[in-house]
Amino acid sequence: MRIGPESLQRRVASLTGRGALLALLVIMHMVWAAPAHCVRLKDVATFGGVRNNQLVGYGLVVGLAGTGDGKSSEFTIQSMVNMLEQMGVGVDGANMQPKNVAAVMVTAQMPVSSRPGTRLDVTVSSLGDAESLLGGVLLLTPLKGIDGNVYALAQGSLTLGGFTAGGEATTASKNIATVAIVPNGCTVERGVPFEYNEQEELLLHMSIADFTTTQDVVDKINEQLGGQYAFARDITTIELQVPEEFKGNLVPFMAALENIEVSPDTRARVVVDEKTGTVVLGRNVRLSKVAVAHGNLQIVVQESANVSQPGPFSSGGTVVTPETTVGVQEENRRLVLLEGATLQEMIDGLNAIGATPRDLISILRTLKAAGALHAELEVI
Repeated sequence: MRIGPESLQRRVASLTGRGALLALLVIMHMVWAAPAHCVRLKDVATFGGVRNNQLVGYGLVVGLAGTGDGKSSEFTIQSMVNMLEQMGVGVDGANMQPKNVAAVMVTAQMPVSSRPGTRLDVTVSSLGDAESLLGGVLLLTPLKGIDGNVYALAQGSLTLGGFTAGGEATTASKNIATVAIVPNGCTVERGVPFEYNEQEELLLHMSIADFTTTQDVVDKINEQLGGQYAFARDITTIELQVPEEFKGNLVPFMAALENIEVSPDTRARVVVDEKTGTVVLGRNVRLSKVAVAHGNLQIVVQESANVSQPGPFSSGGTVVTPETTVGVQEENRRLVLLEGATLQEMIDGLNAIGATPRDLISILRTLKAAGALHAELEVI
């Protein structure tokens, strides 16, 4: 079943109430049904204005069982002195023992839609030489944005995914004990001044830098909206004008837009991980006419020592005589002709000469140097 853009707009305009969104999604599903090899737009692009804002703060974790910072972490002592003085307690920093306290950095991801009162998770990371944050409590910590303003406050008990325990001779540990989280430990106090529904144009940022894919997305959006609403600003940026009927109410529009099915296309690429011997080849890899011969030269050197003992009651001494054995083995591999090979044909051809993953890395590099491998070779 195919519904035209005009019919779609009439149905959307006639929908009201809580059932409107559900009915809209059903209609969009019928309109934009696509083959299984396609992917959703939300999986290959991000939408401008829909992002997280990084928050960071400096705080103290207290209540540790002797696993906090040592005397060498002077900033921890100074932070404790400052905190206590603000509470009206006069202390001498030289006499403080911060073994139950740790200085930490507190970070959080605040979505752009967060409003005052929203609860977020925070990550707490040790800044000094603390051994473990197990059992600690984060004191009230203001979290700031890149503009220097305080957007949230964090406080609460820490949750760890590991531990560290030991004595004088040995130590046992699991995972990392100096990084923890505080679930829902952050309360947003100030929202980002951004009204998403007031936008009259949107930006789509493609995660795949490919002209073919970007143009395909533009064509699919314009086809479904029934007009020239989208155009490509560059290889990864698409500008989209919001239709009149969706201005001031972008949520249902975005819910349908992000589910448009597209067929991503990328340059032919071969990725090689020399550390593990992993080779990944894209589907568009091609070879020109080329002959491949690959042989292994193996040289084995063995050292042994022969001990010569003198006869009984003789005046001779024990003599050690070294003996070296050198073995050379070279495999005689066949010459294999690969002409205009596809990915599968290339794999079959390399398997025919018994290439291992390590051999394959050398062969691919040689093919690229010879100009016969028509793909981008990336070594990581």
